[in-house]
Amino acid sequence: MTGNARLDLAIFDAVDIDTVGAFYAGLTGWDIVRKDGERFGLRTPEGQEIEFQRAPDHVPPRWPGQEFPQQFHLDLETDDPQAQVERAIRLGATRLADGPAWITMADPAGHPFDLCQADGVGPVMRLFAVTVDAPDASELARFYADLTGMRLVHDHPEGALITDGERNLMFQRVDDYNPPRWPDPAYPQQAHLDLVVDDLVTAQARALELGARRLSAGGERYRVFTDPADHPFCLVW
Repeated sequence: MTGNARLDLAIFDAVDIDTVGAFYAGLTGWDIVRKDGERFGLRTPEGQEIEFQRAPDHVPPRWPGQEFPQQFHLDLETDDPQAQVERAIRLGATRLADGPAWITMADPAGHPFDLCQADGVGPVMRLFAVTVDAPDASELARFYADLTGMRLVHDHPEGALITDGERNLMFQRVDDYNPPRWPDPAYPQQAHLDLVVDDLVTAQARALELGARRLSAGGERYRVFTDPADHPFCLVW
């Protein structure tokens, strides 16, 4: 695989991981695959995993502004978004806005997510994509496609999509984009990606060649970088 990297996890920060993890488990019907003091993990029927990591100083986003930007969000597919809105509110979500074919909500940790109309989904929601904000959606999509070997199936400056056939990453252009400056608490990350690699040295060289920047964090089994939009991500051995 190009770059010797594979999308493993999208990990969202939260103060109370048990509450937000239980919220998504109850709303989506996904399986709980990890639950400990630091992480709460869920797996979709298609095999994609989403985790929530404990961040005691987490500052939630305030969508749609860029003073406290969302940075990442989940696009969830369901047969009946309107019916699921009521369930989501009972479980602790907040309704934020209505779009042409989706409804934007905020989870109990404050992260926005979209309930998207899709036929034939059934009782368990489908994760269409983890969506990442960027000043240039096409540029960031190409960076991750080149790093992971995922296919670029939609490419436009306003929005781009890459896939490996099971996992989708979407990138959307955001005006007045305000990047995280991790680990600066004044400009915190909201989420990050973990990419699994077979060889950290080779994968690091590839990431740097493509435009990543290494941060002074990590350990023997992982290293931390920022992508061209300054989102932190980890290469994990």
